[in-house]
Amino acid sequence: VDDLHERAGAVDVIHMHGQLTRALCAACDARWDAPDEMAVDDLCPTCGAPATRPDIVWFGEIPYHMDQIAEAVAQADLFVAIGTSAEVYPAAGLVELARGDTLEINLEPSARANAFDAHRFGPATEVVPAWVDEIIG
Repeated sequence: VDDLHERAGAVDVIHMHGQLTRALCAACDARWDAPDEMAVDDLCPTCGAPATRPDIVWFGEIPYHMDQIAEAVAQADLFVAIGTSAEVYPAAGLVELARGDTLEINLEPSARANAFDAHRFGPATEVVPAWVDEIIG
C-alpha cells in the first residue's frame, strides 16, 4: 500500500491492496492523489459526495487487478511469498496459480506451507539478503 517498491526503483508494481497516496470515492469510484490529511466528511472532487476514503482494499473487499496478478503469477518462473500468514484469500491462493518454482520465506511455516516447493525460515531481514546473495552469486 506504500510506494517503497517504486522508491527503490521497481517498475510496473501492481498494488493489489491499493495505495495510501491515492483517495477513492465510495459513491462514484473516482480516484485522485490523496491529500496529506483526509477527513470523513471530505467531498469527492468528481461527484461532491461526502464519501471519500483512502484507496485501500479493506478486509472483505476484493483486491485490485486480480486478473492481471493471476496472469503474472502463472507466467512467472519463480513465485516467492515473504512474510505472510497465507490465510487471507484470494492472495493466499496465488501459490496454486504458479507454474514455476515456489518459495515461502517466513518466520515459521505458514498455513499454506505445504503448497510451496521450498521454504526458508527466519527474519526476512536476514533470510532475504542471504537468499538474494545465493541467487546473484
